[in-house]
Amino acid sequence: MTTIQIRIDEKTKRKARKVFHKMGLDVSSGIKLYLAQVAREDALPFFPGKPLKPTKRLKRIFEQAEAEWREGRMHGPFQNAKSLLKALHS
Repeated sequence: MTTIQIRIDEKTKRKARKVFHKMGLDVSSGIKLYLAQVAREDALPFFPGKPLKPTKRLKRIFEQAEAEWREGRMHGPFQNAKSLLKALHS
């Protein structure tokens, strides 16, 4: 077992404490859960920074795919996930 000390502003700690309390946790348990998730996933459990905004082209691709899915035409212009990803990255 090890100990970690962190410095954080009081406002953030107070807000986090309220959230954890609603879930029946104390701050220490909440932080342990966070660290366990990072270790398990080998990544942060969220995207740091501003959310990515989809471009107009990307929105059209998703709208087209959704419309075709609703109509029962699953493939549309994409033969598989690889071709969809290729279109998204172009």
